Amino acid sequence: MSRRLVLVTGASLGIGAELARVFARKGHDLALAARSRDRLEALADEIAATGAPRPLVFEADLARPGAADALAEGLARADAQVEILVNNAGFGLIGPVVALDRAEQVEMIDLNVRALADLTLAFLPQVRAARGRILNVASIASFLPGPGMAVYYATKAFVLSFSEALSHELRADGVRVTALCPGPTASGFFTRAGGHIKYADTLPGLSAAQVAQAGYDALMAGRRVVVPGLGFRALASLARFAPRALSMAIVGAIQTKRGSV
Repeated sequence: MSRRLVLVTGASLGIGAELARVFARKGHDLALAARSRDRLEALADEIAATGAPRPLVFEADLARPGAADALAEGLARADAQVEILVNNAGFGLIGPVVALDRAEQVEMIDLNVRALADLTLAFLPQVRAARGRILNVASIASFLPGPGMAVYYATKAFVLSFSEALSHELRADGVRVTALCPGPTASGFFTRAGGHIKYADTLPGLSAAQVAQAGYDALMAGRRVVVPGLGFRALASLARFAPRALSMAIVGAIQTKRGSV
């Protein structure tokens, strides 16, 4: 029989690595994909040392066209089928669009949006056949306009909208789709985004492990959307009703502070 796996993208660090650990602790077999093979191999060794099956490791730049097909071919060669897809790979950039590198911003769209959709469509037949699950990592940013991180916020709005629609479309097939929408999280996000790290460290966020556990629990419970942390759940609820101009002013001020040195 084919090996039935949980495929976790962006699994080399942060929330992705913690999601892999949670799934492994719960008895799931894994495949891990990210650009850093060394980190993936170390994580696979760590999981195997607990007595769990050693995850399959795939070094992949998912922002590149054809990456989903290449990953699917690698899994097929390993006689593996994806039962649960975890789309975690993504990054953000802090700053006004005119000040940020054009190519990097387009790469963000490629990874956060195009790759997530492509991976979902590529593995959906396997997930449907297994009556499996899909976990898409969005953000609290999904609920808000994002001056100072305009492209990132827009990509995460896509992830939330796409996930909610898929949840509705696939429910009759026995497939559960969950959007995980964390607030600021203690991970490598702000380092990659170019934010002021001393300020980022003071944010009242959850740990990556806490976010991963909340995402796993919500996925297994069949919840459509989960926002970890009581304060962030309140913020997401308020964002739906607050005037957009007010939301933009507040977010813009926060991002200006994050991007300042």
